[in-house]
Amino acid sequence: MNLEGRTAVVTGGASGIGAATARALADAGARVFSGDLADGTLDVTDADSVDAFARGVLAEAGRADVLVNAAGWDRLEPFLENTPELWERIVAVNYLGPVRVTRAFLPAMIEAAGGSIVNVASDAGRVGSTGETVYAGAKGGVIAFTKSLAREMARHRIRANCVAPGPTDTPLFRSLPEKMQEALERAIPFRRLARPEEIADAILFFASDRSAFCTGQVLSVSGGLTMHG
Repeated sequence: MNLEGRTAVVTGGASGIGAATARALADAGARVFSGDLADGTLDVTDADSVDAFARGVLAEAGRADVLVNAAGWDRLEPFLENTPELWERIVAVNYLGPVRVTRAFLPAMIEAAGGSIVNVASDAGRVGSTGETVYAGAKGGVIAFTKSLAREMARHRIRANCVAPGPTDTPLFRSLPEKMQEALERAIPFRRLARPEEIADAILFFASDRSAFCTGQVLSVSGGLTMHG
């Protein structure tokens, strides 16, 4: 897949799926701008931070051909033990984060008459996940947001699609209790976790012209853990 001459933006690009995606896009020839809370370049929950990041990218590159919203965060916990502060944090990062970042870059994409937006959702947002009830709701919202955005942006030749990972070998996953990690891994028909690079490959497909006639779609990358008819 050739992305020579294109500019790509990746949120959550310091680790996990975001870092693997930034590398994959760069390997395909794109000029990549990465933003992450960990390196102080982007806080997707803060409107001023998002606006400053977008202005900086557009001032330097002039456009954004690909936008990947990969920043995410969760804490596994029974719903009845959640605090309202936890709900708000999960929604701010996982749902409103992509909304804010997308809104910041859309005018430049519309002006350029094209682009590809890839939102990293989760299969939790398609089938639910015990201990991740609000997270699943936020990721379900990302899927619905993506589909509606795809309808609105089709006339501007801007595509919007979702990649929905299953359990993936990331720092966030490794923060779970060991017994839970083992149980999730056993539940996958392939009997292993996804590698971040495998999620990045699906994102690269939606970012490239190989998916030029795809918009509003959701691709699960879960080793068969979730199968949809």
